[in-house]
Amino acid sequence: MAGPDAAGPGAARLGTARPGTARPVTVVTGGSRGIGAAICLRLAADGHDVAVGYVRDADAAEGVARGVRETGGRAVTVRVDTSVEAEVERLFDLAEAELGPVTGLVNNAGVSGPLGRLADADTEVLRRVVDVNLLGTLLCSRRAARLMTARGNGVIVNISSGAATLGSPGEFVHYAATKAAVDTLTLGLSKELGPDGIRVNAVAPGAVVTDMHAEMGEPDRAYRVAAGVPLRRPGQPEEIAAAVAWLMSPEASYTTGTVLRVAGGR
Repeated sequence: MAGPDAAGPGAARLGTARPGTARPVTVVTGGSRGIGAAICLRLAADGHDVAVGYVRDADAAEGVARGVRETGGRAVTVRVDTSVEAEVERLFDLAEAELGPVTGLVNNAGVSGPLGRLADADTEVLRRVVDVNLLGTLLCSRRAARLMTARGNGVIVNISSGAATLGSPGEFVHYAATKAAVDTLTLGLSKELGPDGIRVNAVAPGAVVTDMHAEMGEPDRAYRVAAGVPLRRPGQPEEIAAAVAWLMSPEASYTTGTVLRVAGGR
């Protein structure tokens, strides 16, 4: 794997490596596709080494890792179900063993289940959405907090959703509820970890063109929703990645506890 030595403790407070300094090491969950893949590639371009967490598609994850390496960074891919504590611990252990001290975390892994009314949702779907979107974010944030607190700096960015404040009736109120919980986690954890030099923020995307909509049962949903968006178009993964990159950068060094909405005005 190409690239300079892994990031040391001092890199995360600013979030981007400067000439002659170690590179930040960032864990990105759900990094093999869509918004997660775009985040991995954007952070690599900004000077990060990246641990690409994925749950199913090893080939896609390795493709993202190759893209990271092409920027001059280093990458490791780790299969992880973020709702399983032992797998989360392994994710961070491997990231640190392969890349060095973890200085950043992007909690991007998330599921929604099929579109529909809550009354029609299967209990298994509800449990999976809560386990991945909320419990998984908690488990990853807990491990990151333990590592970063001991070192005195770090950056966590949670991927929320515009659904957290819209409720998404008739589509996925259960998903919206978990993202509202992520917003509260972002606020509370930022206050808890601020004295330790750790910043915690979130990005709340609107309808973005990814294959997640096909998994919900409506591949063109992002374009349908765009009719009610002031900018009259869906978002692109790279636009969400740009917001994440800013929150992890030196320019956002005094920003914490913020949920940055990137939803075209909706």
